[in-house]
Amino acid sequence: MDLQLENKIALVSGSTAGIGFSIAKALADEGANVIVNGRSESSVKQAVESLKTTAKGTLHGFSGDLSLASEAEKLTQQYPRVDILINNLGIFEPVPFEDIPDEDWLRFFDVNVLSGVRLTRAYLPAMKQQNWGRVIFISSESGVQIPEEMIHYGMTKAAQIAIARGLAEQVAGTNITVNSVLPGPARSRGVETFVTDLAAKEGQSLEAFEKDFFEHVRPTSLIKRFATTNEVASMVCYLSSPLASATTGAAVRVDGGVIKSAF
Repeated sequence: MDLQLENKIALVSGSTAGIGFSIAKALADEGANVIVNGRSESSVKQAVESLKTTAKGTLHGFSGDLSLASEAEKLTQQYPRVDILINNLGIFEPVPFEDIPDEDWLRFFDVNVLSGVRLTRAYLPAMKQQNWGRVIFISSESGVQIPEEMIHYGMTKAAQIAIARGLAEQVAGTNITVNSVLPGPARSRGVETFVTDLAAKEGQSLEAFEKDFFEHVRPTSLIKRFATTNEVASMVCYLSSPLASATTGAAVRVDGGVIKSAF
């Protein structure tokens, strides 16, 4: 299927590893010109070199922490227009509610929510001017079924869903779509490290840990496994394309059926 992404300019925040890297790869392989972002220059350079092996589009890099307003401003000065904005930058950390200080609530909000708000605010005017654009917030099933082990994370993911819906209402009647994508537990770099450490502490193999996790922590999963980052990227790539023009204001689930609802 031709997703008609050739020569579209796409920015994927937090795209040197994990879901973001897979999204950048999927878009570049479809012919989009992709801006790869990470905190360090070395990680961005490494990601760009890796993506070049299969990319049909051109690749650019921006090293900087986009949870900071000053870095977001530098990015938009260097790349003043994008057609596709993927707000993927995010952090997570399992912590009991009583142990989460104010500083961490604010830190999670800055990274997971405000980074996408700032970038969308910067790039939406040009999308309106050309009457075409795609904005996607990478949220999570945790924004619907808030996990008790990281309530502050779930709060930010719920906020992303709300922002995406509100922005879609704002651009109603245009050729701009705004959606959120809700991955379930996925085998990203952060999750892989977290799971490996937990499995080691409990004296389990990764296979045994995964089985136990989906029996007791996410028992509503229908696929009973961690999704791959490529499975999430495939959905994001489609939603970024002109073919997805009738999908907007949606919270699109790639959650493996974790959310126990047909709607």
